[in-house]
Amino acid sequence: MKKFEIYDVPKISSLQEMIIQSAGSYPTKIALEDLNNTPIPKLTYSQLLEHILKFGNALKKIGLKERSHIAVISENRVQWGITYLTAMTFNYVIVPIDKNLNVNEVLNIIHESETEAIVFSETFDTMLREKKSSLKKLKYYISMDLEAGKDDFLSMLEMINNSGYVGLNDLPKINPEEMAEIIFTSGSLGRAKGVMLSQKNLSANLMAMTSMIQIGSTDRFLSVLPIHHTYECTCGFLCPLYCGGSAHYARSLKTVVDDLQKVKATILLGVPLLFDKMFKRIYKTISDDKVKSKIVPPLIKATSLVEKIGWKSVKKKVFKELHEKFGGHIRIFIAGGAAPDPKVAKGLREFGFTFVQGYGLTETSPILALNRLDNFKDDAAGLPLPGVEIVISNPSSDGVGEVYAKGNNVMLGYYKNEQLTSEAFEAGWFKTGDLGYKDNDGFLHISGRKKNVIIANNGKNVFPEEIEDIINRSPFVLESLVFGQKDEKHVEIIAVQIVTDAEAFIEYSEVKNVQITRELIDQIIGDVIKDVNKELPLYKQIKKYYIRDTEFEKTTTQKIKRYLVDTAGQKS
Repeated sequence: MKKFEIYDVPKISSLQEMIIQSAGSYPTKIALEDLNNTPIPKLTYSQLLEHILKFGNALKKIGLKERSHIAVISENRVQWGITYLTAMTFNYVIVPIDKNLNVNEVLNIIHESETEAIVFSETFDTMLREKKSSLKKLKYYISMDLEAGKDDFLSMLEMINNSGYVGLNDLPKINPEEMAEIIFTSGSLGRAKGVMLSQKNLSANLMAMTSMIQIGSTDRFLSVLPIHHTYECTCGFLCPLYCGGSAHYARSLKTVVDDLQKVKATILLGVPLLFDKMFKRIYKTISDDKVKSKIVPPLIKATSLVEKIGWKSVKKKVFKELHEKFGGHIRIFIAGGAAPDPKVAKGLREFGFTFVQGYGLTETSPILALNRLDNFKDDAAGLPLPGVEIVISNPSSDGVGEVYAKGNNVMLGYYKNEQLTSEAFEAGWFKTGDLGYKDNDGFLHISGRKKNVIIANNGKNVFPEEIEDIINRSPFVLESLVFGQKDEKHVEIIAVQIVTDAEAFIEYSEVKNVQITRELIDQIIGDVIKDVNKELPLYKQIKKYYIRDTEFEKTTTQKIKRYLVDTAGQKS
């Protein structure tokens, strides 16, 4: 197995140490910036530390004791970051809440987490005022947007502006191994379960990931994913702050390209869906242009040959116009949250973009495996991080089994749920619930979730995710969900629900000058399924398909909530 360089990185034992260290090394550099018009739009490292020290002192003054639980819910913004880091610096426990949850789910998390204070944006003001009477343990309501306190609601700005400093020597001592964060994630039945992470977990993950992919003080991250999610929080928020880079919050998903240009971003973290759409848009623009459609394919081949003989920057020069559309400074696209299509990774690389993917879970802070810039496989989750052990439990004849992991980044357990915690571990190993295998080069490959596996009629395992990846490559398919179903003879067959891509059908209708009918949709999707089946062995082939009228309900990282999908009593 080939050895690759492990980069030297700053040693930290806690996030308290991290932010003090970074503020000392990069005092005048921009740390956080919000491209929306929010009350605190931009902070340098020294200003960020100053705001943390003032806000922490203000929280102490109102009576919030160490180890108290503080919830935070808002859109991505600088004030979310201040709240999170203040909790870490002043020995509180932070509870990030997904801003897209419904009211009942938000209330349930506040209750279950035993939260005493909540910091929130104006979006949640009315809801919290209406539900205040039912939240008995919640003592302090702190608004990010109020200029001054109103009724029982405090103003974050007023608290920061009116608070004195806490000297660095007066900060509480952090025990890095204690619970520092509770992140609620969907359970198999849709019930939230609280993942407990320590500052040691998060620090270990930051040090390990940056020893595999070099991140520096000149890197500018554009933040587009919801910051409460561990992937974005650790990799898109904490990582740049740890390395002296900067995080810039996009105005919205629709403005990503403009925002990349505005901040001259060097790194963009996204879920596969974001990169899929990006890639499809690039190819559509080329195919719609008569000149480019003829010139670009041979250019890709020629530049690939030149790169093989050592001229690494040729693609960026040849496809400069395309790179300029993304700000001209993109160094790395990083995909996480789900497995990206290897064809998209290869396609973006053919235009000179560096694309890597990683793998992990909320329970592992989150990264377990990562592809490197100089050692990657587009169809693999990556190599285990330094300090992380990964084994395959009870592998089948083809080497596939459940992925087990060990390391300093593995969670403490599930909050107030000893049974779930004990079920998640076996002899000290964390059971990820994912099935996968390791290849001869040490790369981890993920086949799918253990609970989603379909047992085919011949007894072999079928991984729905593998088939969905192939189906979703069709421009006529927006998304799909593969599942097992009994036919009229009670034989297990492979079926799929499909959401069609309206834009692709409209374009087809205009180009071919035909009317969109149910018969036309059935015919085209039927042809898609035939093409997919040509790529699959007989036992994996799709026998039935159903066209949905509505999109699937999804998580914040755009994974389909499979447990909510009704696959019983389907009608063709």
